[in-house]
Amino acid sequence: MLTITLKRGKDESLRRFHPWIFSGAIQHIDGPQDEGSLARVLTCDGSYIATGHWQVGSIAVRVLTFTDEPVDGAFWQRRLQVALEARRAIGVADNVSNDTFRLVHGEGDNLPGLVIDIYGKTAVMQAHSVGMHRCRYELVEALKAVMGDRIDNIFYKSETTLPFKAELGQENGFLLGGSPDDVAMENGLRFHIDWLRGQKTGFFVDQRDNRSLLERYAKGRDVLNMFCYTGGFSVYALRGGARLVHSVDSSAKAVDLVNANVALNFPNDARHEAFAEDAFRYLVEMADGAYDLIVLDPPAFAKHKDALHNALKGYTRLNLRAFEKIRPGGIVFTFSCSQAVSKDQFRTAVFTAAAQSGRNVRILHQLHQPADHPVNIYHPEGEYLKGFVLFVE
Repeated sequence: MLTITLKRGKDESLRRFHPWIFSGAIQHIDGPQDEGSLARVLTCDGSYIATGHWQVGSIAVRVLTFTDEPVDGAFWQRRLQVALEARRAIGVADNVSNDTFRLVHGEGDNLPGLVIDIYGKTAVMQAHSVGMHRCRYELVEALKAVMGDRIDNIFYKSETTLPFKAELGQENGFLLGGSPDDVAMENGLRFHIDWLRGQKTGFFVDQRDNRSLLERYAKGRDVLNMFCYTGGFSVYALRGGARLVHSVDSSAKAVDLVNANVALNFPNDARHEAFAEDAFRYLVEMADGAYDLIVLDPPAFAKHKDALHNALKGYTRLNLRAFEKIRPGGIVFTFSCSQAVSKDQFRTAVFTAAAQSGRNVRILHQLHQPADHPVNIYHPEGEYLKGFVLFVE
């Protein structure tokens, strides 16, 4: 096994159980540096402190354990069992009206570099590190052992999430089973899950609780769902009794998918219409007061710190257009899923937009990711989703 020795004083974050070791903290490395291999990490005096996956880049090691123990099939099975028990505890894993949830959320479940979402009888597994990619078959066996007959299929979707320079030649595909059934249930509503070509693992599981909240506000309102993707907010709004729902996305494929999901739950419902248009253009050109509930759930404007300035300008501009256009007494659900954007920075961008609009705006709710996307208390970087529900006079 690869052995890594840290510089003096560079073990402090590990003693606070932070799961990342940066390359600048390393004094020397002994053994073959095969990316994705296990690394045993020692302090400067040779004492054991952690074991993790070695990788090329600024984050050199993603820590799997702070206990000197084997990382084998039994290890993976224990970690997955703990993750499942946590989902049972919060009521998403054994709910007859909900078979869609996140089973593993990377560092939040002490499995950095790994995401597993459950959609009915299919688990979609995604590796964000070479180490997890190399362990995928061990993970499949562990997942089968833990989930039993709850799942029949495991789809591996890591083609776009693994480091490009690793040159793994990875392709998406089934590692177990291969059912064509792509329908899963969330809170009694059914959705087509595009795990083959869709974003993330095929569905934005992290907005489940926020979609439920929107349903409570939708009755009798004219709803605009911007960046609609699969149309989750649109379907919930329809069930909530919205007067009309318009879904907008720049992708024609997304519009086809939202129409399919609406038809799955509310066939031939004339209240819904979808448009394949640029979001900013749509907001600028739409009539003032056309809607009294607007959802702004854009893709990540900043995937790294270098894009932060432009991202904050984008959030300000987007929210300003919504504030300018929404009917008096309207409600705006606005989100940022950019990990590089902090809660305070996003709040400032929304505040700036409200001030520029000249409207009176009140915060009704401050939103975040759901409990099946837990944040490791030792890894605050895992808190990525933030949002507000705003009342606009």
